[in-house]
Amino acid sequence: MHRLMLIKKTLLWILIFFELYFFKVARGKFNVLYIMADDLRPSLGCYSDPLVKSPNIDQLAAKSNVFLNAYAQQALCGPSRTSLLTSRRPDTTKLYDNSDSYWRIHAGNYTTLPQYFKSHGYTTLSVGKIFHPGIVSNHTDDYPYSWSVPPYHPPSFHYERRKVCKGPDGKLHENLLCAVNVTEMPLGTLPDIENTEEAIRLLRLMEKSESPFFLAVGYYKPHIPFRIPQEFVELYPLDEMILPPDPDVPQRLPSVAYNPWTDIREREDVKALNISFPYGPIPKDFQLQIRQHYFASVSYVDAQVGKLLNALGDLGFGGNTIVVFTSDHGWSLGEHGEWAKYSTFDVATRVPLMVYVPGLTSANQGSSGKAFSFVDVFQEPSKQLIPGHIVKSVVELVDLFPTISHLAGLHAPKECPQPSNHVRLCTEGESRARTFYRPETHVSEEEMAFSQCPRPADTPQLNSDQPRFKDVRVLGYSIRSSQYRYTLWVGFQPDNFYANMSNIHAGELYLLVEDPDQDHNLFGLGGYEVLSHSLGQQRSVMSQWSEILQHHITCLKEHGPRKQDLHTCLKHSPGV
Repeated sequence: MHRLMLIKKTLLWILIFFELYFFKVARGKFNVLYIMADDLRPSLGCYSDPLVKSPNIDQLAAKSNVFLNAYAQQALCGPSRTSLLTSRRPDTTKLYDNSDSYWRIHAGNYTTLPQYFKSHGYTTLSVGKIFHPGIVSNHTDDYPYSWSVPPYHPPSFHYERRKVCKGPDGKLHENLLCAVNVTEMPLGTLPDIENTEEAIRLLRLMEKSESPFFLAVGYYKPHIPFRIPQEFVELYPLDEMILPPDPDVPQRLPSVAYNPWTDIREREDVKALNISFPYGPIPKDFQLQIRQHYFASVSYVDAQVGKLLNALGDLGFGGNTIVVFTSDHGWSLGEHGEWAKYSTFDVATRVPLMVYVPGLTSANQGSSGKAFSFVDVFQEPSKQLIPGHIVKSVVELVDLFPTISHLAGLHAPKECPQPSNHVRLCTEGESRARTFYRPETHVSEEEMAFSQCPRPADTPQLNSDQPRFKDVRVLGYSIRSSQYRYTLWVGFQPDNFYANMSNIHAGELYLLVEDPDQDHNLFGLGGYEVLSHSLGQQRSVMSQWSEILQHHITCLKEHGPRKQDLHTCLKHSPGV
């Protein structure tokens, strides 16, 4: 049976290779437009959100492969972006915070996605936030390794953390909620508006170039503060806002798993509420305003994406440019009594992911002959656009590197050996190119996503959300399948990057069919306590964590999570 499955898989990849080969011969070399939002969860119309107005991203989704269950490797900008762009997990990049190290020096000289395209003759360009700025990208956004020219950063971003938000008192503050009159802003503009203008300028330059391009455009929103044009807030009347279905901290949530949203607490308008630490809660009326401003920020980003895609079509690039749209991670909007990111829950790790390949995901360019046209959310009535090709199986952001390389006609990087710090080019993800050629017939129960989350202690601290690496004492390892979310919080020694898988501080187990919002932790309850017992017997090998957790999920699937005989299966876990 195993041999037959191997033969079928081999034949499928041979077929995909020839399809891609002849497709590329007919089309020529693809450009790549890589668009990334910041802190964007799948709160979009194309992901069935009934409230959010995102007509331009929905238009892209209607012509794309849309991955409904895509997950980041860590819910923090620096580690997630570095992981995505190198196709290596945080344990391999050795980056768990935004201010510790540059992976090329402290982990390995890993090739990045844009660097790989650059080595194949592409002009690679960066606008806005692609790499996380600062030491984690060598204060250069990894230039000149990844980019043909120095990356562009909008001048107005300098004012992002300044007192520019007009409060009810008429004075300027550094607020969380910061809807503004753009003409009154320093420089008379906002960062993402500048990003769009620069990206369009670069597209016009590339119109005259003979080389293909890889243009990465990183939008800053909906990352806080919500400094956005005030008219977008008007799209979301406050009386139409509702709280999430689970606004309270779950009773059995381990204290180590809770993130106390300290970055929100730093803003002047939140400070004025005198919210208790660490659990709050935030007053209900202010919670509704946060949700209102987040959704408004999403619509603001959608408008920028629409203008960029419209220019792509106007310049004639719609027929030979792969378009990728995603985010670095999600953002909690009051679920589990949490805000911001910094957790392993789906609301923090799940991201939108869609990929448009002209002639493959969509052959119809419309009556105008353009691939995309700008949709003005203020003028056109909201309409439901059906996404193109739907992929429901679980995928990860580390899968993007090999997938986009394959679709562009380049050789996808090979699977990384263990360890891989000496290997410059390889992937810890998997190419999902086959999903573009063969419709998904069922949701794979074997596909799994792995995420991590650092903590300084077992209880919420002022630095729990973003501990410096030297202060990390507990590391959360989480696995997400189609049926389960399973997380272990284990002891960690930063001086030697050692996660002690036998030192279990806490655990979480959620059965997603019964508990899709992940509110009822079953870890340690009758029928589940054997998980902790079996893990306590295991060898402490950090590189084995994904294999260990995956083995346990397989046990649950095969024996049934409510059976009392799990111990027989679990005691044979890898490393025992």
